Amino acid sequence: MTLLALTITRQNGIRMAEIGELLCLLGGVALIVGAVTRFGQRAGLTVGGVALVLGFGLLILATHYGHFH
Repeated sequence: MTLLALTITRQNGIRMAEIGELLCLLGGVALIVGAVTRFGQRAGLTVGGVALVLGFGLLILATHYGHFH
């Protein structure tokens, strides 16, 4: 069984960081939509919060294990 830390290369770390940044951007947009519209309030806040958590988690992994500095 291979650990995740051993399989992340520099290029994969950069890709993970880009995906994390995109998720953070989409999470921010979902939070804005949830705050502005009454119809999408609950769904927008939920999707936005989950996207931000996943995005920042990927950024942390990419920075720590993927030699992304």
